Amino acid sequence: MNRPLTLAASVIGAMVVALDGTVLTVAQPSLQKELHASFAEVQWTSTAYLIAVASLLVFAGRLGDRYGQRRMFAWGMLGFGAASAGIGLAPGVGWVIALRVAQGVCGALLQPATLGMLRTAYPPERLAMPLAVRTAAIGLAAAAGPVVGGALVTDLGWRAVFFLNVLPACGFGAIALTADDHGEARPAGARLDIPGALLLAVTLGCLVHALVARPVSAQTAAGLTLAALTGAAFVRHERMATHPLLPPEVIGSRAVGAALGVLVAASAALFGTLFAVTYVLQDGLGLDPFHSALRGLPLPVLMVPSAPGCAVLLRRLGARLTTGAAMAVLSAGVLVLTGASGTLALGAGFALLGAGFGTVMVAATHVVVRRADAGTAGVAGGLQQTAMNVGPTLGVAAATSLMGVGTSSALTVLAVVAALGVVASLALPGRRVVSVTACPDARERAEVPAKMISDDV
Repeated sequence: MNRPLTLAASVIGAMVVALDGTVLTVAQPSLQKELHASFAEVQWTSTAYLIAVASLLVFAGRLGDRYGQRRMFAWGMLGFGAASAGIGLAPGVGWVIALRVAQGVCGALLQPATLGMLRTAYPPERLAMPLAVRTAAIGLAAAAGPVVGGALVTDLGWRAVFFLNVLPACGFGAIALTADDHGEARPAGARLDIPGALLLAVTLGCLVHALVARPVSAQTAAGLTLAALTGAAFVRHERMATHPLLPPEVIGSRAVGAALGVLVAASAALFGTLFAVTYVLQDGLGLDPFHSALRGLPLPVLMVPSAPGCAVLLRRLGARLTTGAAMAVLSAGVLVLTGASGTLALGAGFALLGAGFGTVMVAATHVVVRRADAGTAGVAGGLQQTAMNVGPTLGVAAATSLMGVGTSSALTVLAVVAALGVVASLALPGRRVVSVTACPDARERAEVPAKMISDDV
């Protein structure tokens, strides 16, 4: 498999999805006005996508393991581009919502594949830097999204932000579809656990819908209850299934479970903080959206170099120390923003958020993906992406619920959530001393000293 092309496809796929999310936020007011949509209908343009993508990520990853990561990436990108074009041409908000569901399904196909393709193309000991490049690209997309989206909406209207994705998505999808997949591991005998996939989809779909529903009502409680019931049924089914959706070698790893917990905690703390601080900047300090975005620029700016820096830290310190320190930095960033009002303090807080989150993204994702073999890389990627979708939903829901008590209280709780990630990181692999001369009959064995290496590289 062509490694540079695989890395480029993975990066573009991740950036297309990240850019889509950021520019949509900027486009929603204009969309609402032009299509005469209600606020609830505009909310559903985001909620429909979130439910579709979150509920299907793991099953889509399993499809990639069964039929090939490159193939799932190709169809996901082509579908994502086609849905984006359709939204840009939509005559009404109902069409937008329906096409956002289709976009979510396609996003679920391509997102785990962006990680699965890297695991297939690169050996475990060389995964850290490709993951760092992918994370840095997401940071760039996050920084560019509001600026690009604002310019497009101002000059060309909200439809232009969806046409932005069409060319890169369809172009790289077509390249991936026609590329040679020689050497890609696909376990031909693996069966698809359809009942398990349905149970997990209902569980995650109900959970996401309940968390994003506003205002909180009996419908929210019903959604959470149904999610708990189907979640319990899913666990029971997986224990009894001959070919479970989640292979035991993936979810049975203590390190993988801890890494997924860290990703949920980190993304919940980050996105919950961003939600709360937006109100501080605009309502409390009286800044307009443009100047609010300028105050937050240190976050993506620090996220970009922290990703490749994490690859170096992983080699020297291992995942446990790297992730624990990064989560502590993230928690400190939230605490700084709790009482920040001046430009310098706000910049410092956002910089800490970016440095901590960029490092955690690479370190925890590295643990999840490298612990899976090539035949289960899609499921591992699906689990990572699920954590990265559920975490922000939990964080924003928590921030929304706590804002009535006070912004400082909400941010303090989110800082505690990030601190819990420090505790979870203790279960990640560290460093160990091994001999570099494992061959028992090598006469030079005694002449080569033992070497300190990391479990993670």
